[in-house]
Amino acid sequence: MKKVVLAYSGGLDTTFCALHLSKDLGYEVHAVLINTGGFTQEELEQIEQRAKGLGIASFVILDVTKTYYQEVIKFLIFGNVLKNQTYPLSVSAERILQAKTLADYVKKIGAKSVAHGSTGAGNDQVRFDMIFQTIIPDIEIITPIRDLKLSREEEIEYLKKHGVSMNFEKAAYSINKGIWGTSVGGKETLTSNQTLPEAAWPTQLSKTETEELSIDFEKGELKAVNGVTFENPVEAIKKIQEIAAPFGIGRDIHVGDTIIGIKGRVGFEAAAPLIIIKSHQLLEKHCLTKWQSFWKNQMSEFYGNHLHEGHYLDPVMRNLEAFLESTQEFVSGKVKILLHPYRFQLVGIESKHDMMASKFGSYGEMNKGYTADDVKGFTRILGNQTAIFHQVNYNEKN
Repeated sequence: MKKVVLAYSGGLDTTFCALHLSKDLGYEVHAVLINTGGFTQEELEQIEQRAKGLGIASFVILDVTKTYYQEVIKFLIFGNVLKNQTYPLSVSAERILQAKTLADYVKKIGAKSVAHGSTGAGNDQVRFDMIFQTIIPDIEIITPIRDLKLSREEEIEYLKKHGVSMNFEKAAYSINKGIWGTSVGGKETLTSNQTLPEAAWPTQLSKTETEELSIDFEKGELKAVNGVTFENPVEAIKKIQEIAAPFGIGRDIHVGDTIIGIKGRVGFEAAAPLIIIKSHQLLEKHCLTKWQSFWKNQMSEFYGNHLHEGHYLDPVMRNLEAFLESTQEFVSGKVKILLHPYRFQLVGIESKHDMMASKFGSYGEMNKGYTADDVKGFTRILGNQTAIFHQVNYNEKN
């Protein structure tokens, strides 16, 4: 019997895949849940119990949360990466690491096939396939949902027919949970004019009173939340999520250009990622020079897009990561935030590297580092070429 390693999350698509591969196609299915920080222990136990009832050969959970932070999330923070200025790459970033981890597991157990539950209309199919083709090029890739062109309704009917019990009402929404955000897809996101209903969001509003939050960064990395130091930045991310998510913060719908050339919509909630990115960005505004910020913005946008489209293994990504990390030497300090229902407000920062220090002058009021004559001379030289251009090309015509 041929071995197949299945990327398994416990959701509708991968539950169908596990049953279909074993019952219909006769594979020895080894299901692997790659945890990127989005599951509670209770949820993992429930998923494991369901998986073992699908007639599979084995089920394992591989926790790669720390690796995910060190190899991916850290650079998304350094780059303040938001796809289309909106989406913190909640799913696309984790898919890369999941694919890498799955490929290594395929080699470890000597499987000849690997399977995932991606549809034929989204980005994940490309991300998984590209990583597999690079790391395990001789391994067969099986994609039942894509190949059979199944709708969610057809999957639900199939599972019911085979006696699989799960919350099919919840299964009407495709939910991908990870430490860097949760995506939510459903019938509303397939349209251009509808939004997700309140009940579809994984975290419901339960906090309504304004709350203060402070985040400390050291060389661009998270170090403390509300004065409590965390040795592992992953725990700091989880703490911010725990504090902010009950406000309903971080909900939005991302509209973007998919890798395969069609427009796509997906809902997401990412309280911690959005607060962290915006707080880090504010701190950088105070601590980086104009040209550091300029070039970092260019590099970061390319890095985010390239990652989003599955090119994580392109060596240029390591070059960009080295650049991004080098910009963080003096990005240290505290950021203060106010949390409100459905929104947050950046209050300000405190940093010994703050270049707004009053000893250099106050913007719009007075300066301490130069004289009025200095500014007059500087302005004349700064605008000299533009003045010459106008004199040569316009004044002579008059």
